[in-house]
Amino acid sequence: MSKAVATTCPYCGVGCGVLARADAAGTVSVEGDPSHASNFGRLCVKGAALGETTDLHGRLLHPQVREADGSFHRVGWDAALDRVADGFRRAVEQHGPDAVAFYVSGQLLTEDYYVVNKLAKGYLGTANIDTNSRLCMSSAVAAHKRAFGEDLVPACYEDLAQAELVVLVGSNTAWCHPVAFQRIAQAKEAGAKLVVIDPRFTATCESADLHLPIKPGTDVWLFNGLLAFLFRHGVMDVGFVDAHTDGMNAALAVASAEAGDPEAVARMCGVQPADLLAFYRLFARHERVVSLFSQGVNQSTSGTDKANSLINCHLLSGRIGKPGAGPFSITGQPNAMGGREVGGMANMLAAHMDLHEPTHRQIVQAFWASPHIAAEPGLKAVALFDAVLEGRVKALWIMGTNPVVSLPDADRVRQALQACELVVCSDIVERTDTSVHAHVRLPALGWGEKNGTVTSSERRISRQRPFLPAPGEARADWRIVCEVAKRLGFAEAFDYAGPHEIFVEHARLTAFRNHESGADGGTAARRHLHLGGLAALDAPGYDALAPVQWPVREDGSGTARLFEDGRYAHADGRARFVATPGRAPAHAPDREYPLLLNTGRIRDQWHTMTRTGKSPRLAGHLSEPFVDMHPHDALRSGVREGELARVVSRWGTMVARVRHGGGIQAGQVFVPIHWNDQFASDARVGALVSPEIDPVSGQPEFKHTPVQVEPFPVRWHGFAFGRRQLPTAGLSYWALIRGEQFWRYEIAHRERPGDCGTWARAWLDAAAAAEWLEYEDADAGIYRAALVREDRLEACVFLSPRPDLPSRQWLAQLFGKPRLEDADRAGLLAGESPDAGGDPGPVVCACFGVGRNTICTSIREKSLDTPAGVTAALRAGGNCGSCIPEIRRLIAEAHAWSAA
Repeated sequence: MSKAVATTCPYCGVGCGVLARADAAGTVSVEGDPSHASNFGRLCVKGAALGETTDLHGRLLHPQVREADGSFHRVGWDAALDRVADGFRRAVEQHGPDAVAFYVSGQLLTEDYYVVNKLAKGYLGTANIDTNSRLCMSSAVAAHKRAFGEDLVPACYEDLAQAELVVLVGSNTAWCHPVAFQRIAQAKEAGAKLVVIDPRFTATCESADLHLPIKPGTDVWLFNGLLAFLFRHGVMDVGFVDAHTDGMNAALAVASAEAGDPEAVARMCGVQPADLLAFYRLFARHERVVSLFSQGVNQSTSGTDKANSLINCHLLSGRIGKPGAGPFSITGQPNAMGGREVGGMANMLAAHMDLHEPTHRQIVQAFWASPHIAAEPGLKAVALFDAVLEGRVKALWIMGTNPVVSLPDADRVRQALQACELVVCSDIVERTDTSVHAHVRLPALGWGEKNGTVTSSERRISRQRPFLPAPGEARADWRIVCEVAKRLGFAEAFDYAGPHEIFVEHARLTAFRNHESGADGGTAARRHLHLGGLAALDAPGYDALAPVQWPVREDGSGTARLFEDGRYAHADGRARFVATPGRAPAHAPDREYPLLLNTGRIRDQWHTMTRTGKSPRLAGHLSEPFVDMHPHDALRSGVREGELARVVSRWGTMVARVRHGGGIQAGQVFVPIHWNDQFASDARVGALVSPEIDPVSGQPEFKHTPVQVEPFPVRWHGFAFGRRQLPTAGLSYWALIRGEQFWRYEIAHRERPGDCGTWARAWLDAAAAAEWLEYEDADAGIYRAALVREDRLEACVFLSPRPDLPSRQWLAQLFGKPRLEDADRAGLLAGESPDAGGDPGPVVCACFGVGRNTICTSIREKSLDTPAGVTAALRAGGNCGSCIPEIRRLIAEAHAWSAA
């Protein structure tokens, strides 16, 4: 095994440090980096499973171009890059610079982001470069800029440990940011209170002292009510407000007029008045309050106002810029913040400068010595793909993201790509829902191969270091962009020897801005993104760069917490209250679409599963696309738990398994964002989502789309296991799960096979020489078959007219056996494990692979009554802790059953 390489996790914005090793065979092992201040050695289950995601199955390894018949063939790098450069040059020459566009990703490294932004805005002269961070963080960005004058996150992770009260708003932190949530859990153990504000009762709520299940879209009224309450009860830091803020009177006037009566606010928000007042009093009583907010706030047509209404409460009470206090936007991607630093959005310039500011444009153009600079903001994500569909954008380059899955009104996005003259995709995956529509595919480096930096939610810059060789002909994204730039005639400006030179240029630009703005440089005068202490790094210094939070002082030291001096980034150094009148979401439910769709993440998957879908252990917890709904709504919709249903909006449809997770209120449904055409037959929830956007930030409304749920009738349900992938053509429904030594399929069809045996043999490709085990009860409609070769299980299929099929977990274990026993054969035919205790049940703890049956048996037999007891007995819950809420629930259920 090679020496450990210190790198950074490529998932959420917590920015955990990772120690990674690869042996001679390419097998990767990972562990948390105990010296990294973001996680001190902790990793969530996704981070711990990174070693399972680095294989080359499905990788794009060589440049490809698409033929007229839709097929792709391999070409050399020169031919591929010439095709890209020629297409972009032709579009600019014939239609102007705004006929080209880039859509990039928070998965890119800062150095990648920097060069593509420089090419677009400083050399091609278009600001048509946006990012999938528009879908998750742009409302927070806009709110920060309105309140603070710059996109600044004031707080840091240390504040979570020092807080007396932690408020989580629109964030299932226990699942989406488990390592950060462990800090909150530790603060609770030390006496801190936890309030969770979320329409759903999520795993995070299990740990809360108070859960406010507010009506979706009412956050502004909730926090306007808090602002009015604080003022009315004298919870105002008068000295701070007078010395360091402006706009309080206007914000208070709106808040008092709309939300001055707590009982009216409670009715508007759909919560109990006593609970609302309990929250207001907790906030008023505790000096050290950290309010973390995430997608439940941001992904809204009023997301910017939601964030500002929360920030207003911290400004009024002076709970900002102090240990244990402040509003804290927690990011969803590993480098959403790094992309923002270098201007990766359509309305930004590098170094936190703004396109609409002439002085900023002059500073950047002078620094870059560019021929021209984009004169006005470009197209934000939703509008960008509208322009592609309308033919105004002729050439589009997509990097490291999958908009046909992730954008709202996703079928329209697919139509846009089909209509575009030139679509270029840089990716690590050969086939995605987006890349099938590309004209040119460019193989990029993946995690473990990349070399550069990322910035976490607390402004901490960390190195991503390579520990694997570049596979095939894959190249770094920054290098691909520079090669195209050289072909467009900009060789001198893009002649970088490596990412070190790009990072230093970025750091120098943050310092150059400060130098050029001068003492009276307007909005450029007081800014906090400053990497001056890193602007003179040499290559060895860059290679050895330790994690550091910006602003970075000249001596190279970082800054944990912002605004401790009371100075903000507006020209006068003062923060701004922002008046936030309440505004209803764009679309309300009606008789045709009576339910509100909320979308989001689940515990063990990530984005569109191009990485996590490779990991067997991450597939065990929730393995199919599902729609979580209240039992009463299911009854009214004519669907049942465990059955398939079609979810329909004005924009699209999808099919998913009905689930009653217990945390959803009547009138609402929840669907995960992850599944797509590579992992399921019809599960892109983005196709349903309304394309309405926040007018300030341009962020889409992912949390409030009216839908209906209706039956998806099928004649039979089933599942299959195979050591190779199976064809899915002709199935009405399928979902794909990767196992340790197999592929698993959940399947259903509208018509039952005329002869199940003939159909199963053909589907599983059963050779005559192989052993074929088969059982059929024609009257009951049950069929089971298994293919055995040399006493080893090769494949099996189970069919039934009902969805309540046998457990999959014990079958999965059979694929690890080198030889089947007679009892195993009997179990295959009987449809159950021959060992009464041999079925671990559905996975609860993915870190250690512990199933529900195993946990429940241990609880019962050992009289366990705490999650710590379960951890001591089984290790379950002992790593990332994201399964502890479920373990706690199993303990409660077991004790209730015992008492009954």
